Amino acid sequence: MIKFIIDYSSGTPIYRQIIDQIRFGIASGQLQLGEQLPTVRALAVELKVNLNTISKAYKELEIKNVLATQQGSGTFINQVDHVLQPKERESKLKEICTQFSAVALGYGFRIEELIEELKRIETIK
Repeated sequence: MIKFIIDYSSGTPIYRQIIDQIRFGIASGQLQLGEQLPTVRALAVELKVNLNTISKAYKELEIKNVLATQQGSGTFINQVDHVLQPKERESKLKEICTQFSAVALGYGFRIEELIEELKRIETIK
């Protein structure tokens, strides 16, 4: 199970943060196929957000077949591969790179340094 962490000052809608964290949990192996997520009510209480926010996040992931809700049983991880569609994947990568480079450039790093470090990290794997 993952620990949801909400950044209220990030500018990213809370439901989107929840979706991203579920997707990251699946991609990183923290969430497994068939694993049960907290109920809408339980997660809303834990995160101190409106029930509709959690419901919206779960519903969006259900539409994409990432989650499955079984009436009376709960919400479960339904899919662990191909979490992002190609167009959405490209858009998300662009968003991540934009945020990453903005922070790094703000600290005075050059793009060339970032590229070298990313290549170095890749070779470590």
